[in-house]
Amino acid sequence: MDALWLQSPHRRWNPLRREWVVVSPHRTQRPWQGQTETPATPAVLQHDPGCYLCPGNLRANGDRTPQYDSTFVFENDFAALKPDVPQAALSLDPSGLLRAETERGICRVLCFDPRHDLTLATMPVAKIRNVVEMWTAQAAELGARPEIQYVQIFENRGAMMGASNPHPHGQIWATEHIPNEPLLELAAQREFYAQHGEPLLASYLRTELAQQERIVAQNETWGVVLPFWAVWPFETLLLPKRSVASFDALTSSERDGLAAILHTLTAGYNRVFDTPFPYSMGFHPAPSDGEEHPEWTMHAHFYPPLLRSATVRKFMVGFELLGSPQRDITPESAAATLRSVMQSFGGLPIAVQE
Repeated sequence: MDALWLQSPHRRWNPLRREWVVVSPHRTQRPWQGQTETPATPAVLQHDPGCYLCPGNLRANGDRTPQYDSTFVFENDFAALKPDVPQAALSLDPSGLLRAETERGICRVLCFDPRHDLTLATMPVAKIRNVVEMWTAQAAELGARPEIQYVQIFENRGAMMGASNPHPHGQIWATEHIPNEPLLELAAQREFYAQHGEPLLASYLRTELAQQERIVAQNETWGVVLPFWAVWPFETLLLPKRSVASFDALTSSERDGLAAILHTLTAGYNRVFDTPFPYSMGFHPAPSDGEEHPEWTMHAHFYPPLLRSATVRKFMVGFELLGSPQRDITPESAAATLRSVMQSFGGLPIAVQE
């Protein structure tokens, strides 16, 4: 890309959401006198007696977490959705402006590992592979339920992103209807598939792999790209090199590759500012609505908030809320930063001292 697009204000098209993103590269030099955050510190205890996710400990609802030795899944003690809500609809206005309907769902917590002091960035790849298997099993089980149309798997990592507990864990929400974000992506992918005869994200990854400018990391089965249209400073998109729609379609080698690339990406994040990197991460598989989805490529979004350092974050306020998404650092510059820290350890897993 020439200097115009790397130095001047412009906007970029996000084909997954079908919206524009404003890019303002010249703003990277502006002074910062706003809020600063306390840098995150890693957990030091392998077992925290006060953590309700550590094996054997009492949880807030009175249940005791079992002595698990790998992964552990349980129904969220304070679930946002419930499976037994009666179906009902409400309309308070004949024009349809004031309406509501009940939403059934299931919310679960998945502990990645019994050790309190680990994260995806520091877990051995073999243990991350166990997490991939559990994601696959949960997506299959919940997605097979007739009342469930979508299974959203996600992780909020770090207090800055709202994680209430530092123990390595994620969440699984299975919903009666397709949520807003996957619904937007569904419409965009269907339109692209109808026009071009191939999945949008398969075409996109092929383009990025050819150009290499925004590729952050890759292995034989997966690629990580800092999207051309990224909003968050170090946002990434994780894509399979073979277009598959859901977890259960992944081969054993693709699951191996997923575990490895998750380790590479999260460990690389930690090296950007030499701090445990906060993020919200989530997978977008195809809906489990009983329909075929040849247009869909499963993928994962990583949304980390850090902007300039371990203490300065990106805020979604003002123009971002009222106008359009906006970023300062160009995706190409951010991709180069991530690529350099990941290449510094060759993309190889970092050993964890047992």
